[in-house]
Amino acid sequence: MSTFVLPDLGEGLQEAELVAWHVGEGDHVVADQPLVSVETEKAVVEVPSPQDGKIARLCVQPGERVKVGGPLVEFEEGPRADTGTIVGELAAAPPPVLPPAPQVPAVRAAPAVRALAQRLGVDLAEITASGPGGAVTSADVERAARAQTAAGPVEPLAGVRRAMAVNMARSHAEIVPATVSDEADIAAWAPQSDVTIRLARAIAAGCAASPGLNAWYDGRTMERRLLKQIDLGLAVDTEDGLFVPVLRNIGGRDAADLRRGIEAMKKDVRARKVPVAELRGQTITLSNFGMFAGRFAALVIVPPQVAILGAGRITERPVVADGNVAAHRILPLSLTFDHRAVTGGEAARFLKATIEDLEKAD
Repeated sequence: MSTFVLPDLGEGLQEAELVAWHVGEGDHVVADQPLVSVETEKAVVEVPSPQDGKIARLCVQPGERVKVGGPLVEFEEGPRADTGTIVGELAAAPPPVLPPAPQVPAVRAAPAVRALAQRLGVDLAEITASGPGGAVTSADVERAARAQTAAGPVEPLAGVRRAMAVNMARSHAEIVPATVSDEADIAAWAPQSDVTIRLARAIAAGCAASPGLNAWYDGRTMERRLLKQIDLGLAVDTEDGLFVPVLRNIGGRDAADLRRGIEAMKKDVRARKVPVAELRGQTITLSNFGMFAGRFAALVIVPPQVAILGAGRITERPVVADGNVAAHRILPLSLTFDHRAVTGGEAARFLKATIEDLEKAD
């Protein structure tokens, strides 16, 4: 037998969830034939066969998670074609020596109470006992069952939402965030101006004025890398969770080209077919949350990036211009930056240049 393991599908990926097998046990396959679909952080990816051969055993079932390097499928012995995919041979390992299990205090409960808890799906160890001597009573079990029902079923996070939870926890553990907010008067914009394109152009202007915000920072080595090309992450909210595909080289593309790129990204996100490579490498991120609601926000930065710009809801407000009061459209902006790598002055200069570009006529 030879064992094919889950290959590395993208930078930093540790595991994936198996979505569906495209083959069955006993099937004959050829090299590069799709074997299985797995869900990575933000996309469903097909994993091809590394060789010709006969499937002996499927090691993972749909809905299960498998770590990179974990077994996916076993082949019967036969010739194998080298396609550059990682293939691992899993040798039998000696059984691990486990430490003694910790002693857990026994839960005091009568047999009838234990049977009731089992029938209602209640864990006795999680109940606050009210009976004599710390014993769990039937009333305790019924109360816990009612609370469990009222709370609704447990929903394990998977796929996009799981990745979001991991990234947010990582950000909270690593980043030292600070936020500066201001507003842009966009009265000079032409009707039906493309807000996202204008924001992308303004971010490019901000990065030109303050290059330190288009950077990656490694907190372990305390090294900052300034990046010449601006690869903009665009936060896209969906029912499945948050996607952040990358719009490459925004400083070197015209408005029409950027719009085509954004439409292609949205189409891929809706179809859940975003290439893994297009979900990596953001150098700075834009969150246009004002499309829904909200004016200002303290946003979350995903390492190794050092900055994210948020655009709030556009509103009309009275503004004094040339001695006259007029209704102007106002765009709120929130810039959150990693204060380990970015100074307040750098952030303020970035925001100033961004606002100046936004306040220009189209």
